[in-house]
Amino acid sequence: MKPWHIEICDVTLRDGEQTPGVSFTRDEKMAIATSLDEIGVEVIEAGFPVVSAIEKECVAAIARSGLDARVCCLARALKPDIEAAIDCDVDMVSIFFATSDLHIRHKYRKPREEVLDGALDMVEFASDHGVQVRFAAEDASRTDPAFLIEMYTRGVECGAGLVSFADTVGCLTPLEIHAVISEILGAAPLPLCIHCHNDLGFAAANTITAAAAGAFQLHTTVNGIGERAGNAALEQVLVALRMKGGVDRYDLSGLQETSRLVARASGVFPERTRPIVGENAFAHESGIHIAAILEDPSTYEYVPPELVGGERRFVLGKHTGKRALEHVAKAYGFTLSDEEARWVLEQVKQKSEGKCSVTRDVLCGILKQAKEGILV
Repeated sequence: MKPWHIEICDVTLRDGEQTPGVSFTRDEKMAIATSLDEIGVEVIEAGFPVVSAIEKECVAAIARSGLDARVCCLARALKPDIEAAIDCDVDMVSIFFATSDLHIRHKYRKPREEVLDGALDMVEFASDHGVQVRFAAEDASRTDPAFLIEMYTRGVECGAGLVSFADTVGCLTPLEIHAVISEILGAAPLPLCIHCHNDLGFAAANTITAAAAGAFQLHTTVNGIGERAGNAALEQVLVALRMKGGVDRYDLSGLQETSRLVARASGVFPERTRPIVGENAFAHESGIHIAAILEDPSTYEYVPPELVGGERRFVLGKHTGKRALEHVAKAYGFTLSDEEARWVLEQVKQKSEGKCSVTRDVLCGILKQAKEGILV
């Protein structure tokens, strides 16, 4: 497989911090940026400097911290925003404006071409000051593709090094994403970025689909945090790139620890069934599954847990079989006879069906009863 030509821009520190109720301290931002850098993320979007003096200090601190990653920040197509970005010594500024007729009508109340001309002036201004420019279309998914192609083409002519497509309200499906990205790149083969929100649950799928269609820079957040339903999850995108896109340069072994770091800092913890980083991502209860996994883990694990810094876990419950029980019991220091195993298994099933969680302590209590001959 020829690896897809992509890079990652993680926006946890900017879009992720726009999760309602979330605010990172300077130390938390530095720790998250360092963790992303260790994974090998190429671009880190550190914040939105014009928001506050503290935000500007945080962005500048990350930009000057000596990371291997390039540091980016966000700016509206306004001179004060761009001047604040330049003051921070960032490598890249993402200049955005809303491009859909809906947004232009309600936010700018000006003709579309007038808004574009003003934004292009800011692209030139930033480029003339020696900072790389990413020219971004907000609400691109509800914008006429012909206008996007004009915008992107003129943006590059004015000095933009990258152009960006944002599915701001997460309204597209993977098939729609593939069609529009293919249309844009077919007419204007420029280095295109993709920024997807998760309102329909398609953010990671749309991001990977865009990459397959030729998008270059993929935007993510750790644990998929962000406004409303969040953004494309870094961990899902990176694993999909490894498994499906032939991209093996990222160190995925730190994904679970990075997830925990961001969860602690944000107070937003992944649901148990979340892919890659959820508590149950590598947990198994079915006896049929566990028996096969003990022979060959790939029978029921497409992603090896050790690839992402995780561990396989067997959970005992109503679906547990004898072989799984014996394996777990042995790990806890108990060797069971056939009679003891049958009795313990019956106790486990009864407790599970009664909605009692069979924790390690509960199981060890049952195992001790069995070894002491208390088979009631």
